[in-house]
Amino acid sequence: MNKTSTSKLPTLVLLHGWGVNQAVWQSTKRALAETVNVITLDLPGFGAERQFPQPYQLEQVIEQLASKIPDQSYVYGWSLGGLIATALADKYPNKVKQLGLIAASPCFLAQANWPGMAEQVMQQFAQALSKNLSLTIERFLAIQALGSDSARADIKTLKQAILAYPEPEAAAVSGALSLLSTTDLRQRLQQLKMPIVGCFGRLDSLVPIAILPVLQQLKPTIQATTIAAASHAPFISHPDLFIRWLKASLQPV
Repeated sequence: MNKTSTSKLPTLVLLHGWGVNQAVWQSTKRALAETVNVITLDLPGFGAERQFPQPYQLEQVIEQLASKIPDQSYVYGWSLGGLIATALADKYPNKVKQLGLIAASPCFLAQANWPGMAEQVMQQFAQALSKNLSLTIERFLAIQALGSDSARADIKTLKQAILAYPEPEAAAVSGALSLLSTTDLRQRLQQLKMPIVGCFGRLDSLVPIAILPVLQQLKPTIQATTIAAASHAPFISHPDLFIRWLKASLQPV
C-alpha cells in the first residue's frame, strides 16, 4: 500500500489496560492492517515506555501520551486505557475524533447508584502489589478472563503479551492502580462533544454490565454494544465479534 493511500486511512489509537502493554493488540492490529492506520501505545511505565511521571498523576500521563497521537484520531482504550482516553479527549479534544470505551468506565470504583469494583478488591490488589508484582498481575489476568468460554486460552494470550516486553515499572503499576481506584471522570465524560462508542462484555466482573443504563443516562448519545459471552477482554475472547464491532464503529462521523 503506497503512502498516499495509507494517509487517507482513518487513524486508530489503541490504549491497553492495567498491568499489560501494547502487545495485547497484536491480533487486532493485524485484522485492521488493510483498512485502518493503527497506532498502539504503551502507557507510561509499561512495555517499552520506561519514562513515567512520579507521582503517577492522570494529567501528566495524558500529556505524555498526547504528543504521540495525531490530531483527529479515533482513540479507543481498554479498561484503564479507556479511563485515560476519556481524560485525553477532555483535555485534548482536537486529538480525538471519536472516543471508544472497551470494557471501560469513567469511574471504576463502585459509588452510590454507580456499579463498579468494590473498594475491598482494589485494596487487595494494592496490598498484593508490594509482595509479588508478577503474581498479582497474573491473578488480575485470570479475573479478566472470568466467564469466557476460552478463559484458559485468553489468559495464555495475555501472558504472552506481557512477556513480549519488559516487566512494567513497579511504581507505574501501583500508580496506575491508584488512578483506577480514585479517578472519577463522569462529569468530564458528560461534557465531551465528540461521538462516543463502547464495547462491553456481559460477563465482565470489573466493569459490570449494570453500568450501561446509568452510563447512557449520563451520556445518552453513547453507542454501546454488548458481547453476550465475553468478560473483561472481548478483543481476546471474541476477536471476530470485536473486529466486526470495531470496523463498524470506525465509519466516518
